Amino acid sequence: MEPTLALPLLVALIALALAFDFLNGLHDAANSIATVVSTRLLSPLNAVIFAAFFNFAAYFLSVAFPALHKVAETIGKGIIDKDVVTPSVVFGALVGAMFWNVVTWLKGIPSSSSHALVGGLVGAGVAHAGMEGIVWGGLNKTAIAIFLSPTIGMILSMLIMLVTSWMAKGTGAGARPAERSFKALHLISSATYSIGHGLNDAQKTMGIITVLLYSTGYLNGEFHVPHWVAISCYVAIGLGTLSGGWKIIQTMGTRITKLSHHQGFSASLGGSIMLFAASALGIPVSTTHTITGCVIGVGAARRASAVRWGIAGNLLVAWVLTVPASALVGAAFYMLTRLF
Repeated sequence: MEPTLALPLLVALIALALAFDFLNGLHDAANSIATVVSTRLLSPLNAVIFAAFFNFAAYFLSVAFPALHKVAETIGKGIIDKDVVTPSVVFGALVGAMFWNVVTWLKGIPSSSSHALVGGLVGAGVAHAGMEGIVWGGLNKTAIAIFLSPTIGMILSMLIMLVTSWMAKGTGAGARPAERSFKALHLISSATYSIGHGLNDAQKTMGIITVLLYSTGYLNGEFHVPHWVAISCYVAIGLGTLSGGWKIIQTMGTRITKLSHHQGFSASLGGSIMLFAASALGIPVSTTHTITGCVIGVGAARRASAVRWGIAGNLLVAWVLTVPASALVGAAFYMLTRLF
């Protein structure tokens, strides 16, 4: 296929995609570090450095296990048919997602960057090709994951909390020695969660850039993620995480429920299991929804009243609005490109 887009415009769209990836890291920094900050395991500055490092470390895991890049394929060709995607669709999708990210970031609401991108892609794609452009299999599994990922994460983290409490009690160790042990485990599980976050979230931008290259004739051969695209996306999300999103960190780490190291370990481990499973299955889950469900689960495992359910309810409203709001903005900006 001959290239159909001038190189400067292609570079500009790739830069916009990487800006979204950076904003994703900035917006979702709380996912990786909220538990270690709220428990004072790490200072806020050390926590963002820690999370950014392990976000980028996911790149090396993807090199060792290429099958973990299925999420990029889902975003690139499993939501909107890759053969109907145009540069205008990519532009509308990115602007729709970035708009919602900025709004929720300014309000300190931990909404989903992933679902904002899916919403923007659906809105711009439908505006261009109608409902026929939707790949229902990929969209349906993503929509189902909106509800399942926080629910399974909540149940899984609650079970980890209960089982490890029983195991700690069985060793005869006192509360303080047990909490010291969970302090070390919490740090390890948080690093694992940061790797899972980088792995799943960076791939969403990889999928967007790859389908852009494919649709404009700059990608030779079958649909695949070029190496330079992968490493660029991991660098961008790592730098975004390094910048932090302090309002969201406060919401995630302290406003939903107060956490101990035991609870932080259980939430991070439960979230890690969810993210690695989703990446292996090619499901672009929301890391925000996942860790929020996990935090609620460990709080409820202690006692139901430990969770501030009003805050959790407000987050749920934002989650429900994310896809349609991003879709509307994505469609609007796609239509704007048709005027020029």
